Amino acid sequence: FLLIKYFHHFQQLPYNTNNYHSPTMTIKAVRSISSFGVSTNESKNSSIIPKSVSEIWESLTPDVRAALIASELKVDNKKSSSTDNSESNTPTVLSRSSSDAFFDQNSSIESSKEGDLTEVIHEKCPVSGANIALTPLERAPKNVFAFKKTHHSTKSEVTKTSSATVTTTTKVVSTSRGWRNIFSLPISYDVNMVAHGTLFDVTNSQLLVSTGVHPEGYNTRFAVVDGEVEKLYGKEIREYFGAKGIELTVCVVNGGEADKRPQAVDYILDELCAYKLRRREPFLAIGGGCVLDIAGMAACLYRRGVPFVRVPTTLLAIVDASVGVKNGVDYCCAVTDETYKNRVGSFYAPSACLLDPAFIASQDSRNISNGFGEILKLALVRSSDLFDLLEAHGRTLVDTRFEDKALNQAGVSSRIIDLSIQIMLEELGPNLWESKLDRCVDYGHTFSKLLEMVPGADIMHGEAVNVDGFFCAVISYLRGYIDMDTVNRIFACMKSLSLPTNSSDLKLDLAWQSCKDAIEHRHGEQRIPLITEIGESICVSDITEEELERALALMEKFDH
Repeated sequence: FLLIKYFHHFQQLPYNTNNYHSPTMTIKAVRSISSFGVSTNESKNSSIIPKSVSEIWESLTPDVRAALIASELKVDNKKSSSTDNSESNTPTVLSRSSSDAFFDQNSSIESSKEGDLTEVIHEKCPVSGANIALTPLERAPKNVFAFKKTHHSTKSEVTKTSSATVTTTTKVVSTSRGWRNIFSLPISYDVNMVAHGTLFDVTNSQLLVSTGVHPEGYNTRFAVVDGEVEKLYGKEIREYFGAKGIELTVCVVNGGEADKRPQAVDYILDELCAYKLRRREPFLAIGGGCVLDIAGMAACLYRRGVPFVRVPTTLLAIVDASVGVKNGVDYCCAVTDETYKNRVGSFYAPSACLLDPAFIASQDSRNISNGFGEILKLALVRSSDLFDLLEAHGRTLVDTRFEDKALNQAGVSSRIIDLSIQIMLEELGPNLWESKLDRCVDYGHTFSKLLEMVPGADIMHGEAVNVDGFFCAVISYLRGYIDMDTVNRIFACMKSLSLPTNSSDLKLDLAWQSCKDAIEHRHGEQRIPLITEIGESICVSDITEEELERALALMEKFDH
């Protein structure tokens, strides 16, 4: 009782610079007494704690002392919380309590060692330089922290008189308080390779299983299906679910680039409302890259996020759109009257992806070449092995639509697809939200965006990426990163895949505007990937308009 009494008397001393004791200093004083009696540095206040109390303290066992200290800190924290309510964001003179909290890190660590005390985390704001003290809250210690910020600044004012120059320096200390919430979003999704041609086989349960576990008797499912896929596979899809006693509601969406607009998202949202999709019920998105992007955007928005399953049906979607977490639509701005590619979108992961390479055979040669535009991009920046495979077998795979028996038996077809998906996942996986903007997978995605958005342009996404990629290869040559033999080798591989290497719309004004757009999109720098050899790349931010003009002139010398 006496100890607690004197603890509280100790804390109620006037808060001034000559006679002040913070909770931490109170504990220090008690520790000092327990070890040595009243120490010399606390001698000014020796009359506050009599020798009899000191002797009582010394007679207590260490575990009792620790419990008393822990109890006293909890009492003081409650008091300080009520005091904090009156804190303001205005500049103030720094008190000893703030100073100790922010700078006396050793004392806070010491306190956490005796008893079960909360340790205050100290850090410095990388932007403002403010000192931050974070205290975890009891009910959510890993996620929610009360913070106090102290920012020091200095202002100097020079006043000149006839006889002297006077410099007045003012030190300003501003404090603020608040809370920080930290939560790491758990992202996990499987990219499943399905046995060739078996996705809609009723003996294969993968498609049904991907739609989730539901209460007994819940026998409906929802699917967004590409218009072209509906023509080719609509009957098979319905028969698959029908054989399993499931009634399938199908929402058909056109999968062309011109249809990749907010109105398509609204249409899916209307259909989801009519269907009354449950909060944890995955729906299917079956189609090419545009449909997967539109459906993913709808999934992100409906009820603030519902699960969805990607089923890509084109080569391009299998190696690109299906494996990442990006979704989005092109946006026509009413102010500028311009359409911006993928300007509105989200980072929202699917619950699963199901990849059946048999869909590739349903595409025409141009669409297969279009898919190779993204595969070749990955080879140029990341894998000389993948490039070698494309160089040797790409032509045959285009002509046979991935159905060449010898190449399939040798595992070439699956090796190309597997390598492409693995490389893409390796690049995207550690950087899903693109906190790092220097990305080699942006190769071919600087000038291609505007090429695709030219009104009336007859160019597909993978084709535009390839034109951009060859243009960047020429820039790499002009910079001395690669030699002309490498440029010619790249050019020959592109032609063997029936990919365009130039466009009549690739003019200086479009190229330079693309660089300006890149600065906006990539936060202040161009960050344009260029290859230094096949399979290796760097990002640069110093491409000039004159350099682009030279590259365009050199492009004209190739037999496109």
